[in-house]
Amino acid sequence: MIIVTGATGQLGRAIVEQLTARLPATQVGASVRDPEKAADLEALGVRVRQGDFRDPASLTHAFEGATQVLMVSSNARAYGGDPLAQHRAAIGAAREAGATRIVYTSQMAASPSSAFAPALDHAATEELLRQSGLAWTALRNGFHATSSLFMLGDSLDTGLFEAPADGPVAWTTHADLAEGAAAILTDPGRFEGPTPPLTGSQALDFADLTGLASEVLGRPVERRVISDEDFSARMAARGAPGNHLLGMYRASRAGEFATVDGALEQLIGRPALTMRDVLAQKFGR
Repeated sequence: MIIVTGATGQLGRAIVEQLTARLPATQVGASVRDPEKAADLEALGVRVRQGDFRDPASLTHAFEGATQVLMVSSNARAYGGDPLAQHRAAIGAAREAGATRIVYTSQMAASPSSAFAPALDHAATEELLRQSGLAWTALRNGFHATSSLFMLGDSLDTGLFEAPADGPVAWTTHADLAEGAAAILTDPGRFEGPTPPLTGSQALDFADLTGLASEVLGRPVERRVISDEDFSARMAARGAPGNHLLGMYRASRAGEFATVDGALEQLIGRPALTMRDVLAQKFGR
């Protein structure tokens, strides 16, 4: 049985749906914090069990019978938690359940020297997997396309996007990443260790994105560069920590997200969705 953690999240749910299109639903399990939110998955015939990275005992039950575990990365750091402790618990539970392989949703910039804080956690988790004694695959996923929409925020309404200098990013959709993950999970011999970057077909900076948005919306959206210090001050004034986002801008300036690779398109057997597609879907154009 393939167990997917975080199966009510955007990526986890999409991976479960892709797996049930390839395998009998009885061969797929969902580990979720709140089973009530997974009623639609249970209706597909997927085994749903409560599992929480913060509660290792719950993971042992949720992973029962697993041959593979798809471990969706924890976002605990955003809430003051320790994602590495949670990942360590999940790896231990997978081993205890008898799983022979863990597939982990890493990130293309995973490195102990990245300017992007989550990439440090991904690199450290890959090291935990390397030391686990299990077969493992780290999905070096491209930067989520939905993050670009979050970062653009209300600029698509106001017509002005102000942010620090950035660099090209190989934005990649959840739908494509989920399909790629399912293809790897159903081919256990494919990709040992880190995969090549699993990315969309274009690397675009925010000037490119605001240009695309202008075309899709039929009205101008201006990109204006502000200093890192100004950005941090604005975020602080809103009561929001800006270090995470500022790290993303700094890492993109250093080219950490610029690589475009054809591995994902080969996995899914079609062209990857583009940011024009994403914007067009969002605005119904």
